Amino acid sequence: MRAPISVVIPTLNAAASLSDTLAALVEGLDAGLVTELIVSDGGSTDGTQALADAWGANVIEGAPSRGGQLRRGCAAARAPWLMVLHADTVLEPGWSDVVAAHLGKTGAGYFRLRFDRGGSFVAGWANRRARWFGLPYGDQGLVMPRTLYDQAGGYPDIPLMEDVAMARALRGHLHPLDAVAVTSATRYRAQGWIRRGARNLWLLMQYLGGADPHRLAARYRA
Repeated sequence: MRAPISVVIPTLNAAASLSDTLAALVEGLDAGLVTELIVSDGGSTDGTQALADAWGANVIEGAPSRGGQLRRGCAAARAPWLMVLHADTVLEPGWSDVVAAHLGKTGAGYFRLRFDRGGSFVAGWANRRARWFGLPYGDQGLVMPRTLYDQAGGYPDIPLMEDVAMARALRGHLHPLDAVAVTSATRYRAQGWIRRGARNLWLLMQYLGGADPHRLAARYRA
């Protein structure tokens, strides 16, 4: 029987973090869960593509837009289930048993967030936000059947808030998984936990209020 999951990871100059992310997926390969790894790259210049190729990934190239990259990656996937991860997110040991159990369900699952250095309050809020409002962010990962992904319309080709758009499309089908996704806290530590958290919340409120994601992305990069 063919392994049921295609893993899709969007990348852009992610060589520094990608190896740890991929190493954590070996558990899923050994468990017979992962059939292919798709790295959807947005034009990296730091060796990300060569690294992904060395790990045996199917590397897809395209314009740098996380939503577009995810859409292309998921379109190329062949397995009946998709697992979407960020390139700086590492699944803690034991995740494969939890995901295997989830495959018997019809909904989408997301992991419990933890940062690699500090940020317990921010992570706690993110996990509560996901449960209370059905809004897990991309750094919490997403595991879903391909049929549900197609039913939701797939990721929109937008440079920011693609994870929020997908979560809203999956409303009523999202379930927390009892496994941890450890995400890099580098940007939070560089910008300040409160400052970046408030900024992210403000961007979310603007997006939910109808702001153009392309304009929001320009502000986010600035």
